[in-house]
Amino acid sequence: MTPPDRIRLIHDAPSGVEAIEARFAAHAYDLHRHDDWLVGVTESGVQDFLCRGARRRSTPGRVILIEPEEAHDGQAGAEGGFAYRMLYLPRAWLRAGLPGEDPGFAASLCDDPPLARAIGAACRALAQPSERLLRDAALDAVLHRLRPHLGRPWRAPPPRDARVARLARERLRDDPARDPGADALAREAGAADRFQLARAFRAAYGTSPHAYLIQIRLLRARRLLAAGMRPAAVAADCGFADQSHLGRRFRRAYGLTPAAYRALCTGVPDSGAAPA
Repeated sequence: MTPPDRIRLIHDAPSGVEAIEARFAAHAYDLHRHDDWLVGVTESGVQDFLCRGARRRSTPGRVILIEPEEAHDGQAGAEGGFAYRMLYLPRAWLRAGLPGEDPGFAASLCDDPPLARAIGAACRALAQPSERLLRDAALDAVLHRLRPHLGRPWRAPPPRDARVARLARERLRDDPARDPGADALAREAGAADRFQLARAFRAAYGTSPHAYLIQIRLLRARRLLAAGMRPAAVAADCGFADQSHLGRRFRRAYGLTPAAYRALCTGVPDSGAAPA
């Protein structure tokens, strides 16, 4: 039996970006237009759509790129329907990340696995009550992967960006429990905007500000657990959403739970704490 049609729309107020997760068994949309830049990935089935005067067929993993005011429709291209994720990127948001004249997509359908993964990760980040810095990092990763498709190849940041990256790192180290958001962190580091900060930070340290923040939170968590603090208190002290959030991150980084690590270091089992 074909699953019923469904559509879920998430609006990220600070950025204006919207994310859609949808599944359709047959017809989805009549010919229409959007004010935003559309970037999406087909999750399953065959996604058939008209764009630029020709019908396109997107299969799982392929990326769909549609410019503002570009007419398109949507329907299933095979039995069983199709599912997809799509980001609606406001013109002002994209222009802030890529200053200058509006670029254009070279094609409306392409194969770009890193971009497809970035789109999926951003949609998931916006759909969950995640930290502001995580959401910003996920959106910035999409922008970075879009550059080649928009005629804006990546260029190494100028030397002055090293200072921006260093100041941002210092702010994160000073208060790792804080979630500043990328825009506030950029202002504190003296960057022109969060996009400059993201480029400078990755060039200097090989990762995003959010990933770095998680790493230093985990380092602090290890020290506190080794000193005997209970996982729930460690999670609150280090800025994790809750004990489960700490547990997931800690296990992925170190291969064991916070409670197990605490017991290993102190010899005291954490029998009174919730699983982590």
